[in-house]
Amino acid sequence: MNAKDVDFKDLVSLAADRVRRGDAYLEFLRVAAMSAGLYVLPAGGVDAQTPHGQDELYYVVRGKARMRAGAEDRPLEAGTVVFVAAHVEHRFYDIQEELMVLVLFAPAES
Repeated sequence: MNAKDVDFKDLVSLAADRVRRGDAYLEFLRVAAMSAGLYVLPAGGVDAQTPHGQDELYYVVRGKARMRAGAEDRPLEAGTVVFVAAHVEHRFYDIQEELMVLVLFAPAES
């Protein structure tokens, strides 16, 4: 994906694109300094991600779940923001309501 100097997105369109592609994760922005995507897991779903080589910021758009990251274990709901440093083991679990998360990587995920 090529980034422009300015690019507006809306979550409804991004969510629809993600569903059309049939993937849990949709990357919608990539520049050298960062990448961004939308990650959705269904209620009762399993998060199979492994640690990333980049710092990561999660913003929970909707849903309820828990997250284990490093030595921390916390509940998540809409409005929760979580920073996870590069190489730290982390995952979502106990997903009670469909979880929609905006994900930002810095630098761009490789």
